Formats: sequence, C-alpha cells, structure tokens
Amino acid sequence: MKKLLLALTVAFVAFTANSSQAQISINFNVGSQPLWGPVGYDRADYYYLPDIQTYYSVPKRQYVYLNDGRWLFSTNLPSRYSGYNLYNGYKVVMNSPRPYLYFNDHKVKYAKYKGLKAKQKSIKYSNDSKYYIVKGHPKHAKKSYSSNNQVRTIKTSSVKNGNVKAHSNSKKSSDGHGKGKGKKH
Repeated sequence: MKKLLLALTVAFVAFTANSSQAQISINFNVGSQPLWGPVGYDRADYYYLPDIQTYYSVPKRQYVYLNDGRWLFSTNLPSRYSGYNLYNGYKVVMNSPRPYLYFNDHKVKYAKYKGLKAKQKSIKYSNDSKYYIVKGHPKHAKKSYSSNNQVRTIKTSSVKNGNVKAHSNSKKSSDGHGKGKGKKH
C-alpha cells in the first residue's frame, strides 16, 4: 500500500511539474514581427491578408501565396500585388502551423475584412514600449554597452532630413554607480 501511495505521489508531482513548466514557456516574438504588423499581439506565427488572399510567415519572414494551385514562399509579394499597402490592409493573426492549408475556410471566414483600410494600428505607429525592440521602429532602442553594473542604450528619437539624433541613456546600477562610473569586468 505504501509503495502504491508513493508511486502515485511521484507520478502526481511529475505531472504537475511538467504542466507548470509548459505554462511558463510561453512564446513571445514581438521583435520578429514586421513594422506593418498589427499591435496587440505578443506572438504571431502568421498573418492572413484578406485583401490579397496571402499569408505572411513571421518566423520565416516570407509571404505565402497561391500560384497555379501551389503554395509558394517568397521574401517579396508577387508583382501582381506591387501596389498593395501592407500598413493599410487588415491583418488576421494566426498562431497555428501551416494555416494556408485551410485557405478555403479563411477566404470565406475573413472576407468581411476585405477592403478595411486603416482599421488596425501598425507596430510602426505604436507608442507601446514593447514594440521599440522591432527593428525600424521610430523609437527602436539598441543596447550599446552592458556589464553587471551599467546598461547604456542608444535611442533614436528623431529623424530630420535623413539624419538621426541619438540620445544616450544610462541606468544606475544596484551598487549606486551612475552614468559612466560603473566598474568594468
């Protein structure tokens, strides 16, 4: 009886440890999303673009579209969509593998979003600081120096006539050293 109780306890602990670990490992890919992606999503595997019936793979940074009955992957939109404005078109976020395999369903389900212009705010125009990590964002911050005592960032905050003004910000370390006074290790 004791062995059975011990075995059940070990199994229960192992099960709860695995499920709590699974809950902790949530995937965030804000920094991988394109500037024209919609705000409000910490994770996006694909976008479906109803206007042009095309998908965009965020991790692969490729468009997925039908051509003669076959799905093609490309870093560029096909020439037939050269005038399409990615910032204005509606994007449906999809977090499932190979959503293009369900294209016939998506084409019907998301037809109501066709032609909706500027109804979604794009990452590029967001003032939410979580999007500042996206390369090309007007407030994109780059880490330029890091040690245990000090972190400096270069923040591009304004652009005039193609010239970028950079501002340096230093964070005070926990040992009380301020700007530029931390020890190098």
